[in-house]
Amino acid sequence: MHCDTMVRNLLPPMRAEMVSRLVQKQGLSQSDAAKRLGVTRAAVSQYMSRKRGAGEVELSTELDSIIDRWALAVVTGESDINLCDVCQCALKKF
Repeated sequence: MHCDTMVRNLLPPMRAEMVSRLVQKQGLSQSDAAKRLGVTRAAVSQYMSRKRGAGEVELSTELDSIIDRWALAVVTGESDINLCDVCQCALKKF
């Protein structure tokens, strides 16, 4: 699977899951989450309602952990994870 396929098919539902964790688990407002992600508040709202990122991604234990780390990196600004880490983890199941 190539990066473009990954970005089109798997990243949106994973990002929706990460946005959900930012708002629900980390306690960020939708506005704060939008600012930290560099997207509009409307985009965050759409991720939360699954109008964006509506596809299903089966979360392995490892991918679940990666998404938690990704959300924490957004909150703290201290990243030990990058998008390639997320993608490589997701691709393991394919």
